[in-house]
Amino acid sequence: MGAENTEGKIRVGVIGAGAISGIYLTNMIQHFPQLDVRAVSAGHIEHAQVKAAQFHIDACTTEELLRREDIDMVVVLTPVGTHYDLIRQALLAGKHVYTEKTLTDDPAKAAELLKLADERKLYLGSAPDTFLGPAWQTARKAIDEGMLGEIHSFAISGNRCNDILLSMFSFLRQPGAGILYDYAVYYMTALVSLLGPVARVAAVTGRPYPTHRNILPESPDFGKMMDTPNESQVSALLRLRSGVTGTLHIDADSAAQDQAYFTICGTKGILYLTDPNGFCGEIRFLPSMPKDFGHTEFTVLPQQTPKMENMRGIGPAEMADAILTGRKNRANKEMAYHVLEVLTAMLQGGEEGKFVDMVSTCERPEPMQEDLYGKLHS
Repeated sequence: MGAENTEGKIRVGVIGAGAISGIYLTNMIQHFPQLDVRAVSAGHIEHAQVKAAQFHIDACTTEELLRREDIDMVVVLTPVGTHYDLIRQALLAGKHVYTEKTLTDDPAKAAELLKLADERKLYLGSAPDTFLGPAWQTARKAIDEGMLGEIHSFAISGNRCNDILLSMFSFLRQPGAGILYDYAVYYMTALVSLLGPVARVAAVTGRPYPTHRNILPESPDFGKMMDTPNESQVSALLRLRSGVTGTLHIDADSAAQDQAYFTICGTKGILYLTDPNGFCGEIRFLPSMPKDFGHTEFTVLPQQTPKMENMRGIGPAEMADAILTGRKNRANKEMAYHVLEVLTAMLQGGEEGKFVDMVSTCERPEPMQEDLYGKLHS
């Protein structure tokens, strides 16, 4: 491949060839025309070679990928513990960077990366990008148009089944991959994108099961005990800078898988949202009770297109369009940093038994417009 750019495209190199890379590569190559995916690297070159052959791109080492002049943006799809070093190297190499969640496993490290990106005049974005999907943009539109009236509270409750996930994915047993950074990040990103930044938070966190038995028959470690040191339960109180208050409860030790409850309450009604780990799903509105206490019914709100069930990769695509047009990207580093600070404060508050005030803030990202969906997606 030559070093010349492809008009109207951002040339991409992917670092990481694990489980999540398949859907990213599929979507970035097939559905997002702003992206010209050229190469993939991995810690084990043979993993990169498998993905490269599947998607007809180059396989290389990470060092080679970062030296390539025909790559403008790096998409990092590795465990969170590796993010700081990889993002820093990519920024120093002059590449824009988009990373899977979270930005890093430590706000202090993340702050260094934000400063470096600003100094180098490079874009830095971070998942989750599910808030860019049609379900969440439908909710944003309802809020912005005043459907809920004056918003005063929210309630979030979700659960997972750690027995299965910890057996499937070894990275979840590594530091920084507890239920807050790995799963609550979806809820917090969606919340901040809809209602704005957090002012203070308090939480109770739990790690009731420091070991788990591997229950996956196809795993080489089937039947063995695994160290599982990360938090798996959290109950938090939050006050947003707007004055809106709410709760977040996540239980990863449940017997069921990813059951989500997410409501936003206002003077004119209640918005019932879907699982923020996805891009699509029903958004329902329940209007306020009539003064005569008559019957009210849910309304399912119509959604914007497209309706790809899994749109992972729209974050890099939207950032590529921002680079090409000179605007701020929506899944931006400031919001990612703020969400990371909030999640870290929950850990800190849980350990110290106190409210923690946020230092950072961020703006709500601009809503996705119908014409932008059409521009990004093919």
